[in-house]
Amino acid sequence: MSSSSPAVAARCSYAQAGVGVVASQNVTDPSLGPRALDLMARGATAAEAVEIVMRTAAHWEYRQVLAVDAHGVSAIYSGSKALGIWAEAREKDVACGGNLLANEKVPAVMVERFLTSQGDLGDRLITTLRAAVKAGGEAGPVRSAGLKLVRDVSWPVADLRCDWSEDCPVEQLAHLWDIYKPQLESYVARAINPLNAPSFGVAGDRLFLPQTTSGNIDGEVRRG
Repeated sequence: MSSSSPAVAARCSYAQAGVGVVASQNVTDPSLGPRALDLMARGATAAEAVEIVMRTAAHWEYRQVLAVDAHGVSAIYSGSKALGIWAEAREKDVACGGNLLANEKVPAVMVERFLTSQGDLGDRLITTLRAAVKAGGEAGPVRSAGLKLVRDVSWPVADLRCDWSEDCPVEQLAHLWDIYKPQLESYVARAINPLNAPSFGVAGDRLFLPQTTSGNIDGEVRRG
């Protein structure tokens, strides 16, 4: 996600492992994302969740909501009062949309790039954001961007943000992802079992482990 507004990912991006992902944007109502996720957790498809949320939401004509559920069903709602040039595109497993765009082709370019890209999901999302910028992106300067990934644990395995930048926040986000990606699996391992936590050599961080054959403290394992 990216925007000319500050801290876009803090207000507009929602995801739940095993359930789906939602973006609530345009004139943002942050309550719509959690509501859509709750509906999907209860068994609604992405299309059903978006339809219910928008049918019951206040000021629905100003909202833009995108969702993909755990089965890859995608859905988008764009209200009649979405700002500026707005557009949307979706396929199985992906939904892209925007407002205040430079042109109507941006979401379609994003979908095509996502479906044809290879590698880690985070890499594919960065590639997709870069394609959006190259296709024109937002009509004005983009100032914030975010990347959120969920999978087989209850927390986001990546939740990276550039909340404001005078330069390109998408490139700053890409740099953050390059730093975080090699450590992602280690952070998951630490959460599941600290005894298997690999070390990144952080000074002063040492974990003393009990010896398995006695009640004595015996041995030392460093962890980051």
